[in-house]
Amino acid sequence: MANTPQAKKRIRRNNARAEINGARVSRIRTHLKRVETAIEAGDKDQAQTALKAAQPELARGVARGVMHKNTAARKMSRLSKRVSAL
Repeated sequence: MANTPQAKKRIRRNNARAEINGARVSRIRTHLKRVETAIEAGDKDQAQTALKAAQPELARGVARGVMHKNTAARKMSRLSKRVSAL
């Protein structure tokens, strides 16, 4: 258990940040899932719009530090490749 006031404050802050970051990652996953379901359904228009909505979410995740930039780039590249193949 933390003894110093600063350590107690860090625990509180870490818990708050973990909750916020968890929500961010969840939002990104939701956007990616929308693209995946549109691809599986074979709906190119819906997949393209979902991809356009997912792209800024991925970029925001990188900017906020919840996702590595290469991970986001890889996911975006693979999804756009699959959408264009429809």
